[in-house]
Amino acid sequence: MKNIRDIYTRRKNHYDSLLKRQNKYIKLVSRFRLAIFLLGVIGTIYLYTKHYIYMSLSCFLVFLILFIVFVKIHERLNKNLKFTEKLSSINKTCIDRIDGKWNKFKENGKEFKDENHAYSYDLDLFGKNSIFQWINTTETYLGKKKLFEILTSKPDTKNTIIKRQKAIDELSSKIKFRQRLQAEGYFAKDDENKLESLINVIKPLDNSIYSNGFIIALFKILPVIIIGSLVMTFVLKIFSSYIGYSTILISILILFIGSKNRFKQLDTVFKLKKGIKAYESMINIIYNTNFSSQYLNQIKTVFKNDNTKKKSNKKSNFRQMTELTKIANNISDRRNMAYIILNILFLWDYQCMFAIEKWRRKNGPYVYSWINAVAEIEMLSSLSVINFDHSNWTIPKIYDESLKIRAKSMAHPLIRGKAISNNLDIDSNSRVLLITGSNMSGKSTFLRTTGVNLLLAYLGTRVCAEYFNCSIMNLYTCMRISDNLEKNISSFYGEIIRIKSIVEAAKRGERIFFLLDEIFKGTNSIDRHTGAKILINELKSLNTCGMVSTHDLELCDMENENNGHIKNYYFREYYKNNKIFFDYKLQRGISKTRNALYLMKMAGIDIPDTEY
Repeated sequence: MKNIRDIYTRRKNHYDSLLKRQNKYIKLVSRFRLAIFLLGVIGTIYLYTKHYIYMSLSCFLVFLILFIVFVKIHERLNKNLKFTEKLSSINKTCIDRIDGKWNKFKENGKEFKDENHAYSYDLDLFGKNSIFQWINTTETYLGKKKLFEILTSKPDTKNTIIKRQKAIDELSSKIKFRQRLQAEGYFAKDDENKLESLINVIKPLDNSIYSNGFIIALFKILPVIIIGSLVMTFVLKIFSSYIGYSTILISILILFIGSKNRFKQLDTVFKLKKGIKAYESMINIIYNTNFSSQYLNQIKTVFKNDNTKKKSNKKSNFRQMTELTKIANNISDRRNMAYIILNILFLWDYQCMFAIEKWRRKNGPYVYSWINAVAEIEMLSSLSVINFDHSNWTIPKIYDESLKIRAKSMAHPLIRGKAISNNLDIDSNSRVLLITGSNMSGKSTFLRTTGVNLLLAYLGTRVCAEYFNCSIMNLYTCMRISDNLEKNISSFYGEIIRIKSIVEAAKRGERIFFLLDEIFKGTNSIDRHTGAKILINELKSLNTCGMVSTHDLELCDMENENNGHIKNYYFREYYKNNKIFFDYKLQRGISKTRNALYLMKMAGIDIPDTEY
């Protein structure tokens, strides 16, 4: 872990040093820009007062061009500064993740919490102290959604999981690529509404006048006529001023035709300009990166570039997005005086609409697939953080056989430093593990440990174990059921509904791995014992395997009744100096101890010694 932390620390120090240099350059350029402005103003005024009109005009134009150049340089340096700041922040986040401070990260996926999902709520996949909060590095809305979807979907086929394993392992070694992609994604600053606006604004319009060849040709000629008339009126004095003012009025009237809809579309593109630029940068990062894994190259195939050919060792841009960025850059703030003049002279709104519509008709149908590919890479990059930060964990093997899990030294990935590891062996000969033990001994944590590592195996990442092999099974849990006052459902009935869904899924033919924690605890001991026994026997008869934790020691008799298909395990505790201790090690057999009354006494409740 120290090595990985050192890598992040070195990278953060590098970017912090770069930030200092960039700040110096920005201050220097700012001074030059101010000096150019002052010299331009002084020079222009001085020459004008000396009646050197043409020299005054020339001075104004030269210094104006220089000023604009330095403004552009300043903007680019500021963008680079913000990019470097984000890279420094990313590495600080990585250090915090290594140090176990990930539970303070702002993005925890709480919006994805779903108490009715088959396993996500019970395994703490979303919300505070969740798997999502631990691994998420996505920045775009669709990237977060992709990560949510893969965390909550049924497992893919063995071949797909193996392909994803290779892709994730390759991305884990491309730290520069991953962090640059994340930094660019930060500037997208999109959400569901912005993404929907982007998709809508680049859809081709039906029967649009902006794709009519005659209209396009006419509006290419009109600016020449407008500028020519104004020059001949106000510069060459060939026409009367009436002609010049009439030309300006006609241009304004042309701009008012269909202005409401046109303004709306252009303003939307203007507002999305930063997001468009961010997506262009993200796509170009992916487009210019060579991957060896089949899965990553398959995702990358959506970026087809008709006219851009890569030369040897020379990067190129994904032309389609570069064109869209240029169009967006041409749409300036429409309340700007310079833009108003530009619009009148060149009918600039129309020229921009012609360019947008041409781009839409050629590329519009593919945009979602491009953004989706970026999101897919973002999601895989998030998962690859696990492999990079924990290279000592194992890449699991996927069995062809059904109903099988074998793990050695398996621990919970979120319990940093103090996690106790255990072995696990479930197969067709030992389909159900009955786990007993006193309160706080580790039963529920072990169930979650197994569920989370099984999920990581299906995602394609490394898992927290010395080795981990498993079959592909649908994961179902029943661990954390509470009363639902809105639906007037008690925790016991909620438990019944969840278990019913597991049984029905098994009867549909699904291969299931189940985790049941203290089932039927909301009823009396006789019904609890009878119900649990019936349920376990039914699940065992179907295409399922799993674990059941219980305080009902009588259930342990089922091992002798089922020819070894059900096996008993337990967690123990011990007492020392009037204190209770747990070793959290899974043992073969049945728990022999109780600690509920002892814990009550430790909490201050007066319990006679004869009672425990």
